[in-house]
Amino acid sequence: MTMNPVPSRISVAPMMDRTDRHFRYFMRQLTRYTLLYTEMVTSAAILYGDRDHLLSFSPEEKPLSLQVGGDQPQDLATCARIAEDMGYDEINLNVGCPSSRVQSGNFGACLMMRPEHVADCVAAMRQATRLPVTVKHRIGVDDCDRYQDMANFVQVVSEAGCQRFTVHARKAWLQGLSPKENRTVPPLRYDDVYRLKRDFPDLWIEINGGITDLEQTQGHLKAVDAVMIGRAAYDTPYLFATVDQSVGGIPGLPRSRSDIAAAMLPYIARWTGQGLKLNSITRHMLQLYHGQPGSRIWKRHLTEKSRAGAGPEVVETALTKLTDIGLGCAV
Repeated sequence: MTMNPVPSRISVAPMMDRTDRHFRYFMRQLTRYTLLYTEMVTSAAILYGDRDHLLSFSPEEKPLSLQVGGDQPQDLATCARIAEDMGYDEINLNVGCPSSRVQSGNFGACLMMRPEHVADCVAAMRQATRLPVTVKHRIGVDDCDRYQDMANFVQVVSEAGCQRFTVHARKAWLQGLSPKENRTVPPLRYDDVYRLKRDFPDLWIEINGGITDLEQTQGHLKAVDAVMIGRAAYDTPYLFATVDQSVGGIPGLPRSRSDIAAAMLPYIARWTGQGLKLNSITRHMLQLYHGQPGSRIWKRHLTEKSRAGAGPEVVETALTKLTDIGLGCAV
C-alpha cells in the first residue's frame, strides 16, 4: 500500500547544480511547507555510484522528493526501495529533461513517446515501495505535442498507479535546442495544463514553467492543484518567505533575511569544520538580498571571502556590513 500524505501545493523544481542538500537546507530556513526535490540522479548513479554522497540529506530538509532518471523498470524499482529506506517522502520519475546526455541513455523527455514503457516503470516502482511515485513531464516532445498526445500519456501512466503529475507547460525539442533554450524558447501553454486537470479531476496536477512570483502562483492554483517554481526559487529565494502563510495556511510571520542568514551559521560551522569549502554553501545564499540596496555588498563579500579555510565568520561579517548601512534586519 502506498503512503500518500496530502502533498504541498507548492514546490521547488529539481535543478542540476542547484538543488543540492545545502541549497535545500537554506530553503528550509525560509519555508517548512514547500516540497523540495533533489537534483535529478540517474538510476545507474544510485545503484553503482557514491550513494551516500548523492542521496544523503539532513532531516530538516523534509518533505523531500528524490528525482530519478532512468528507463529500466527493475533498476528504478531498486531505486524506489533505496529512497524509502533512506527516508525520502516521494520518488519522482523524470520524463521531461531534454538534454542530449539524457537522450543517449533513452530516458527523460524522449520517454513521453513511450507511455506504456513509462507505465511499466511506474508499476515496478510502486510495487517496490510504499512511497508515492510521481512523474514530471513536458506537454509534448518534438512534433508529438498535441494535447491529445499528452492526455493519452497521462491516461496510460495513471492506469499504472501514478496519481500525481508535474507538467512543465512547454514542449521539449530534442534536436536543435539546448536544455537552457528548452526552458525558455518553446512557448508556454498553461491552458493545456488547466485542461488536463479538468479532464482528469481525480489526479493531482501540478504546473511548472515560467512562474516567478506568488501572485502568478495564486492565479494558477485556481485551475490546478499545485505550482512548481524553478529558477525564480534560486534567483529570488526570499519570495518563499511568505509561502507557508499564503499557500500553506500556516499562521506566523516570515523570518527576516538577517534571521535566515543567522540560522545558517551553525550549519556552516558544522560543515566547514568537516572540511567542506564555504562556497559550497554560500553560493546558494548569494541572492538572499536580491532587490535590496545591500545586495551587491552581500554578494561581493560572500564571493570574495568564501575561500578555502573560511567559515561562518564570513557570513557574520557580511551581516555586520548590512547592519552598518541599516539593512541587517530588512525583511
